[in-house]
Amino acid sequence: MKIARLSHNNNETYGFVNGDKVSTKDEITYLTGVPIPLNVKDFLFDGWYDEIKNKIDDLSFEENISKYKLLPPIPNPNKIICLAFNYIDHAKEQGLQAPEDPAIVIKPRTALNSTDSDIICPDFVTQLDYEIELALIIGKNCKNISVEDANSAIFGYMVFNDVSARDIQFKDKQFTRGKSFDSFAPCGPWITTKDEIQNPQNLKMTTKINGELRQNSSSNNMFIKIPEIISKISKVMTLEKGDIISTGTPAGVMLNKPNAVFLKDGDKVEMEIEKLGKLNNTIKIVKSN
Repeated sequence: MKIARLSHNNNETYGFVNGDKVSTKDEITYLTGVPIPLNVKDFLFDGWYDEIKNKIDDLSFEENISKYKLLPPIPNPNKIICLAFNYIDHAKEQGLQAPEDPAIVIKPRTALNSTDSDIICPDFVTQLDYEIELALIIGKNCKNISVEDANSAIFGYMVFNDVSARDIQFKDKQFTRGKSFDSFAPCGPWITTKDEIQNPQNLKMTTKINGELRQNSSSNNMFIKIPEIISKISKVMTLEKGDIISTGTPAGVMLNKPNAVFLKDGDKVEMEIEKLGKLNNTIKIVKSN
């Protein structure tokens, strides 16, 4: 199932998505008789989704999703964990080998952004870059989970753009500041539950900038595969319900590319992962104080 977090007239809700139609929280409660909670995280991870998911056939899906603004699917995740150089083709284009263990960056939740929103970039950033990534939503708390059991920790998947200020990344000689600006983590457009994705390691991934194809790859090129990512990270930190793990980007970013064409004001960024949907964002450069 696809589950979206939504806003209409400044009122937040959530619902199931079916094509271009949506069944919202109020309709779900009315048609099923189940008084599901106001908060989407409570709904997803505290047993309510499990109670509702077998009642999907009771829903009518009459409202058009275009009525709503799509919000970042998970509000206030405890952690946003991003992997660096985890695609063989991306590591190769940087003259590197993909690392045997996850090279991780923690991105703040204040960076979260949604589809059809602006990516806000202060004008002192001169090398703004994109990174399409397959993101996992963790569905249960786990520590030291085995590779064999790791898939049980996944609730679902979504598209993630790990926006990066490369000039700041090079200046700092580390990743955090350059990836932490507000709005630098567009994600969504919704969560697709794991039961809908038979093989998450074989999904086509594309990025277009103003219609020009820049990234064209597959999650098959991921070096450390998803179960191992979860297991290895859980040996470092406890993974919690609602955590986001973004699993790295394939080749085609502007990092270290001769004559690189970095993002500029007004650029349209379109990212798509097969079966997970599209992210559409516009770059907005703003004057810094």
